[in-house]
Amino acid sequence: MSRVHTSCAYCGVGCGITVDDAKTLAGDTEHPANGGALCVKGGSLMETLAFPNRLLYPRLHGQQVSWDTALDEMAAQFGRIIAETGPESVAFYVSGQLLTEDYYIANKLMKGFIGAANIDTNSRLCMSSAVMAHSRAFGEDVVPGCYDDLEITDLLVITGANTAWTHPVIFRRIQQARARRPEMKMVVIDPRKTMTAEQADLHLALRPGSDVWLFNGLSRYLLDHDLIDNAYIEEHVNGFSELHAQLMTPDYELANVAQKCGLSVSELQTFYRWFGENEKAVTLFCQGINQSNQGTDKGNALINTHLLTGRVGKPGASPFSMTGQPNAMGGREVGGLATQLASHMTFSDENCDRVARFWNAPNIARKPGLKAVDMFEAVRSGKIRALWVVATNPAVSLPDSVMVREALAKCEFLVVSEMTPKTDTAQFADLLLPAAGWGERGGTVTNSERCITRQRAFTNAPGEAKPDWWAMAELGKRLGFADAFNYNDTVDIFREHAALSGFENSSRQFDISALATLTDDEYEQFTPRQWPLPAGKNAASQRLFGDGCFSTPNGKANLLTVVPQEPVLKRKAERQEGSWLLNTGRLRDQWHTMTRTGHLPRLMETEPLPKVYVNQHTLQASGFSEGALIRINSLQGSVMTLLGRDDGLRDGEAFMPMHWSDDFSSCSGVNRLVAPVVDAVSGQPQFKQTEVMAEAVNVKWHGLWVGQHEPELEVSWWARRPLDAGECRRLTDETRTAEQVWFQLAQQGRWLRLPLKGGWLAVKLNQGRIIGLLLVSTTHQQVNIDLLAGLLGLPMNSTALSTTLEQALAGDSRMICSCFRVSEKQIVDAIGEQGISELSGLQSLLRCGTNCGTCVVELKKLLHKHTSSNEA
Repeated sequence: MSRVHTSCAYCGVGCGITVDDAKTLAGDTEHPANGGALCVKGGSLMETLAFPNRLLYPRLHGQQVSWDTALDEMAAQFGRIIAETGPESVAFYVSGQLLTEDYYIANKLMKGFIGAANIDTNSRLCMSSAVMAHSRAFGEDVVPGCYDDLEITDLLVITGANTAWTHPVIFRRIQQARARRPEMKMVVIDPRKTMTAEQADLHLALRPGSDVWLFNGLSRYLLDHDLIDNAYIEEHVNGFSELHAQLMTPDYELANVAQKCGLSVSELQTFYRWFGENEKAVTLFCQGINQSNQGTDKGNALINTHLLTGRVGKPGASPFSMTGQPNAMGGREVGGLATQLASHMTFSDENCDRVARFWNAPNIARKPGLKAVDMFEAVRSGKIRALWVVATNPAVSLPDSVMVREALAKCEFLVVSEMTPKTDTAQFADLLLPAAGWGERGGTVTNSERCITRQRAFTNAPGEAKPDWWAMAELGKRLGFADAFNYNDTVDIFREHAALSGFENSSRQFDISALATLTDDEYEQFTPRQWPLPAGKNAASQRLFGDGCFSTPNGKANLLTVVPQEPVLKRKAERQEGSWLLNTGRLRDQWHTMTRTGHLPRLMETEPLPKVYVNQHTLQASGFSEGALIRINSLQGSVMTLLGRDDGLRDGEAFMPMHWSDDFSSCSGVNRLVAPVVDAVSGQPQFKQTEVMAEAVNVKWHGLWVGQHEPELEVSWWARRPLDAGECRRLTDETRTAEQVWFQLAQQGRWLRLPLKGGWLAVKLNQGRIIGLLLVSTTHQQVNIDLLAGLLGLPMNSTALSTTLEQALAGDSRMICSCFRVSEKQIVDAIGEQGISELSGLQSLLRCGTNCGTCVVELKKLLHKHTSSNEA
């Protein structure tokens, strides 16, 4: 049996995976990040290889061409534009989905040889505020802690993160640590009562955008109660007197901070007291902190509390930024952001000269390039004329996506490297390049705790799909830089990357020069390890800055005086009555714009349709009913989506996932609503606060299509989910009546209509067998999709038709456990029919809650509800 050790392709946890004989996938029990555990997305990675609509060959203006033709045309177009209007008129937009070697080549080509820094990454959208907060406080973008700290701390503060959903394996480690150590406290700071907040000892549902008030208030509390480490501050910290002067004013008295945060004084005191009392305290933060108009300041206000108490880089005590993507950290190592040079260097003259000498680069960029939002505005205005988008979907993921699509449509020469031609961004491409995907390419990634892991290929890429580094190096050769891009494989790139990290490096923590002399075999056998790994040092450093020595010029960390700002809400006039404050974010079972996960039926089961969520009070005040199709408007644009209920939200606030692209729903992409408001320091967009208004949609009829192909109908709105043998679509129309729809279908022939209560069922036939079913009614009906899909392929006269149809129309049961496909009905039946009254009983019988653990809260709620009703 052949076993390949590789890594997961999704979030920043960086789980290890084993693949046996290119067929059987499991969590790697030897990997330090996950110890064998996998979430439902990671566990589904083998299934993702069965990719529909795979891009197999280069396409130039829609026509298949050879790689030589594609690259020659690309070099000709980029070369012509650079000659005409300079290197600033071309750009790359890349992704945290790239491997470090891909990232390195892209940055070397753009910043060292093309001669501009116009290369940015979708990590700008999730982690750039943390990058800048680290750099301002520590002198370098370094996460000082490690995953073990999350298990040995006495107080875990999770802020701006729904860790149970976004980083399930890490949250499972936290759950298990709390079970072993019941004295460990957990505080969750989030306007929403998320699945993570449900499990907290204290949930602070603060007013959105008030995080700087909260953490400045904590710093003031520490000062007032003499809970700071004066010796540590004296020896290791700059800026104390300035911060002290700012905080010792009436603004930061407890009552005022509570009012600003929308919290009670009692809640605030409890949190502040716990933080002051526990020397082992970790503050875990993610997008809710970063995705703000002052995300960098929020990060620094948070880090200030750890510097005041000396809790940085010590066992169980650190600020800890979780990265969103699998290689966001690796991208930062090679200068993936437009504001960085490689190896954690800035654009100082000294650094530019150093990198130019190492690369022998003739045209080194000497100033930062355009950040993501500015980059696409420059594309729209014509300042950037050629753009290469690699492994990301900015038409969906960037704010103000209406403008982004306009920019893509205007781009003089747009290249997109992808696995599928179906992404929203790919629709605009002049040149499509087929990219090798997970399992088909090799290289390295770095996770949130600075652990480098080999991602290894275990199957051949289909067609002519190629690794991204290869395409980038080939472009470099064709632009006249052959000597600098003459690589045989990723090991050559990795050795160069490692050597640069140690080149003339006397102060930066990022140094992996011990790996610069790896042999080909050592690279192939590489096992996970954390940086720094400087030459001459064998052991990895699990934590950094624990000795109080930082990467600043004087070796001391910096306290930052940060002033709270309100979120910037783009509106035409004053806030309208009935408007909602919209928050965006992720679902547990989906990834980014669903390009990699949306085609898997089981990953769509828990959340099959786009929804915007509000609480019961907001729902009642809106006048809409739960499940209604509504239109949501902002100053930027409009979307159509279904209305859901989530009582974990605050009054007047809404939440909508960011995943839906035009491939899965018509006009449900939430970033059509989001204004391009960015943090002034990092350029990271404010995704978390957008003012919107909802209005009714005049729906003439509701439809549900289950079939082996797309329905042949033009409708106002649709959303689809894949099935094992076809697809299911929710359909609605504002213009035509149900009878007009039937008239259109009848004209096509091969349709049979059956009357049903409140509507009808149209059955599409081919040679007497069912190939499609369209259920039409005046209101949307809950239907068991799997049962209905079971009719596909059966003869029309099948005795199963009426029975199955009756059962399907009796309703569906929502999926609770994605890992083992356990529905609410199965759980309720186990409680009622088999008398199970404890979580362990459900786990033993159905396996639910035994893998990633994200459904445990739901299981406990169902146990409480149904055991209580049984006793009554």
